[in-house]
Amino acid sequence: MKHIASRENPLVKFLTRLSRQTTSYRRESQYWLEGDHLCRAALLQGVQPRLAVFSESCWHQQGETWNVPPDLLVLLPDPLFAQISGLRSPAAMGFVMDQTLSPPIDPYLQSLVLDRVQDAGNVGSMLRSAAAFGFRQVLSLQGTASLWSPKVLRSAMGAHFSLQLHEGLTEKDIDRLQVPLVVTAVHDGTFLHQLLARSGLPAVCAWVMGHEGQGVSPTLIARAHHRVRIAQPGGEESLNVAAAAAICLHASATFKP
Repeated sequence: MKHIASRENPLVKFLTRLSRQTTSYRRESQYWLEGDHLCRAALLQGVQPRLAVFSESCWHQQGETWNVPPDLLVLLPDPLFAQISGLRSPAAMGFVMDQTLSPPIDPYLQSLVLDRVQDAGNVGSMLRSAAAFGFRQVLSLQGTASLWSPKVLRSAMGAHFSLQLHEGLTEKDIDRLQVPLVVTAVHDGTFLHQLLARSGLPAVCAWVMGHEGQGVSPTLIARAHHRVRIAQPGGEESLNVAAAAAICLHASATFKP
């Protein structure tokens, strides 16, 4: 076990970058998981940390419950851990994880496509829905919030570890999919419940969710097999994109043609 007490220590500075900078994982090929839930979710999926970092108080309280090799352990004074953390209420422990490459895009896999979805909370919520409803492949187009950023990781609540994630893609990459594209369109799509009633929703497909303000790009809409909208009897103009994704992915997961 390594004890570090100085804020000038190179490892402390490295941890601070991983925790606080949205795209630092791209430069470092490593990312930061903070908190008991996320770290245990990684372990449950067989994903091992490069480093396990604990505040002193957390280690004294919980250390015996963590099956982490001693040579991976780093112990910090509580105030120093709080300085590293990107959270208002630091979680008191975290993992440094190696970035792993996803396998090549599977053209026949049930998929979720994110088209310039900018809010990290929305992206994380959609990853969580994708994992819950069996959409194992997520294709993220350029302009979408960074999939492995700290906020997306927290919002997804461990979903990353059961998904194949591809980011930084262009629309040409989407052409590799051999399953029907289904896009959300607020004003001129077929209502989802009507499509389900006449067995018109493909059993395997790729749902495309678009930018919070602009929606799905016109070029992707033009390629779609179906344009779908969700009935809103309450009269609101539109749904939050993460809420819409949850409804649409659930419909695909439970619908049997």
